[in-house]
Amino acid sequence: MDYKAARTKMVDNQIRTTDVTSREVLDAFLTVPREEFVPAAARPLAYIDNDVQVAPGRYLMEPSPLAKLVQLAEIAPGDVVLEVGCATGYASAVLSKLGSSVVALESDAELAATATETLARLGYDNVAVVTGDLEAGYAPEAPYDVIFVHGAVEILPEALFSQLRDGGRLVAVEGYGNASQARLYIKEGGRVAERNVFNTAVRPLPGFRKAKEFVF
Repeated sequence: MDYKAARTKMVDNQIRTTDVTSREVLDAFLTVPREEFVPAAARPLAYIDNDVQVAPGRYLMEPSPLAKLVQLAEIAPGDVVLEVGCATGYASAVLSKLGSSVVALESDAELAATATETLARLGYDNVAVVTGDLEAGYAPEAPYDVIFVHGAVEILPEALFSQLRDGGRLVAVEGYGNASQARLYIKEGGRVAERNVFNTAVRPLPGFRKAKEFVF
């Protein structure tokens, strides 16, 4: 299979057509070999217009919403980025082409090991994969200019906002299924403002659910 041709078709047919216009974002998606970040048996499916399962309950996000979310973050060359839920590291590699460094947080030790090996083998030296609770973020390297939540969540914990630098952005998809919204949060003067940007449906991250309320 000609993966380079498949990558170009992905960008031209799936990403450019959904209002992704940033040259830097398009170049990142043209450069990063998506097929290297899926299980060997799934490589022929790496560039389809759909999510690709990389572990039980974990997916490589569909190219179009992933690119739109990356563009929404407006990552600058000097930015330090925290990716929450890096899975096999594909989005980490994309983010690393835009910012100065990426902390890729993963709760699944096997996925983290796979991400570490793949990113190192491909030369993405400005990505550090760390393991831990996704909802806790990764305080040792905070504050971050950008926090990128790689999957749908029901609620965003305060821990993530506390790790955001003043002037920083957090991008996440809140809600599940077709009613979910891509949201941009911006921290200014210690306060966080938010806005809904577009509707989308992406696979959920483990955790990030509201506590159940007692009904009397």
